Amino acid sequence: MAPTTHTHPTPFPSLPGYEIVEQLYAGSRTRVYRAVEESSQRPVILKFLQQEYPTFDDLLHFRNQYTIAKALNLPGVIRPYSLEPYGNSYVLVMEDIGGLSLHDYARQSALSVSEVLTIALQLTEILHDLHQQRVIYKDLKPANILIQPTSKQVKLIDFSIASLLPRETQEIQNPNSLEGTLAYLSPEQTGRMNRGIDYRSDFYAFGATLYELLTGQLPFQSDDPMELVYSHLAKVPSAPHELNPEIPITVSEIVLKLMAKNAEDRYQSALGLKYDLETCLHQLKEIGTVIPFEIGTRDR
Repeated sequence: MAPTTHTHPTPFPSLPGYEIVEQLYAGSRTRVYRAVEESSQRPVILKFLQQEYPTFDDLLHFRNQYTIAKALNLPGVIRPYSLEPYGNSYVLVMEDIGGLSLHDYARQSALSVSEVLTIALQLTEILHDLHQQRVIYKDLKPANILIQPTSKQVKLIDFSIASLLPRETQEIQNPNSLEGTLAYLSPEQTGRMNRGIDYRSDFYAFGATLYELLTGQLPFQSDDPMELVYSHLAKVPSAPHELNPEIPITVSEIVLKLMAKNAEDRYQSALGLKYDLETCLHQLKEIGTVIPFEIGTRDR
């Protein structure tokens, strides 16, 4: 018998005013459902904290997610409708674009280089808009990006650890308690570089995300948190075109520039990155390949 993707022993929660129709995700910290708001009949996404008695930090992150996303009102960000009390916790009510995570979407079928570049250009615009609002996302990864399968529109979800600070310093912590997802974490977010976190930390995670979408694997693979931290600090990943010969060398160079260890060596602006991505995509569509060119020339 074929396994289903949404099986979970926990029954659907009950929330007055909403009819829950499907579970989308169940993790160690949150559960996410697709539902219908009964008064308006509009589709919504409901996000619950997993624990019956969440910690103060969990509640703070949940409120942070709602407050920041609500203030942004950007087309590339999933719009939160309300934050409602639920027992000892909250439930976050959000718009439903009928999408699925980019993580799941990419697993359904391998993405072509052109498809990845098209998605990358949308994400570049979204990051530009966020950074213009002085928001650092801090947890960019395929699981936090939703894609609408028909229109191919992408939006960011989950602003639980996003920061409104233009610059902040990460203290040294146990790797298991670091903010963000270790596989995509910038070197400065590990707390071991004695330097601030800024919008260029998002570029590093963006590079790791593109690396995974293009090659089908993460830049660094380990089950040991300390090994992953060390890799982000000191190891250079294999060039994407070495793992997948269909990836043009210039696209590979863009990904590795995004993942430079020092923030000064990454792209310094979303607009500079956008120019290089557009050049690659245009050439791929016009001539079926990318003629190598110097990247970063419009980046300042």
